Amino acid sequence: MPDRTPTPPSAVPRLEVDGLTVAFGGLLALDDVTFDVGRGETVALIGPNGAGKTTVFNAICGLVRRRAGAIRLDGRPAPRTPVGLTAAGVARTLQGLGLFDGMTVAEHLLVPLSRTARAGEASDRIAQVLDDLHLTAEAARRVDELPYPVRKRVALARALAARPSLLLLDEPAGGLGSDDIDALAAVVRKVAADGCSVLLVEHHVDFVMGLADRVVVLDFGRVIARGAPADVQADPAVEAAYLGVTAAS
Repeated sequence: MPDRTPTPPSAVPRLEVDGLTVAFGGLLALDDVTFDVGRGETVALIGPNGAGKTTVFNAICGLVRRRAGAIRLDGRPAPRTPVGLTAAGVARTLQGLGLFDGMTVAEHLLVPLSRTARAGEASDRIAQVLDDLHLTAEAARRVDELPYPVRKRVALARALAARPSLLLLDEPAGGLGSDDIDALAAVVRKVAADGCSVLLVEHHVDFVMGLADRVVVLDFGRVIARGAPADVQADPAVEAAYLGVTAAS
């Protein structure tokens, strides 16, 4: 008889992307992309420019139409609206930060909490996130008064304010110096240790290889490699995609 033992909740991936295919007119942007992100796991999605990384993020967030494939959160079909995704515990940072110049740091963190937490709870959560990301001293400052690396931390703090179970980071290390990148890596490790799953798109390969539990490599919309960072770095197909050399047959 078949084994009908239910899958333990802890064994169900936080995120499953299964056979994802996206086309823009006659251009196939993603072709049968499949990977998952476990609970408390950090997975990096890398590849050359135009490989389809941001399209994967946009598909997860319901911003582009799928030709085929499924996206599941905790074993259930993922919502396709921003409100539904937020309610399901998904938060995302953007390449362009998406901050509002006239608002303070603390006001940015209040936005994702305004509908879900009482005033006292929101205040406590904001204080905790500000402390975790070393932003307490900047809480009352407007974001347009802050240097770029600090604004990057504000964008991350806003995403973390609502305690997401899945955090999508779109080029979080972009424009940062080595000290800020090290600090960012420490924050992401803490987030994952607290049980939040992390999927990140990043061009900074050293940052990725030192942080991710697993790496998925895209090229021309297809997965060409996946696995532990060291294994992916040693894969000839990955070298070919990044350097334009011919992979060994």
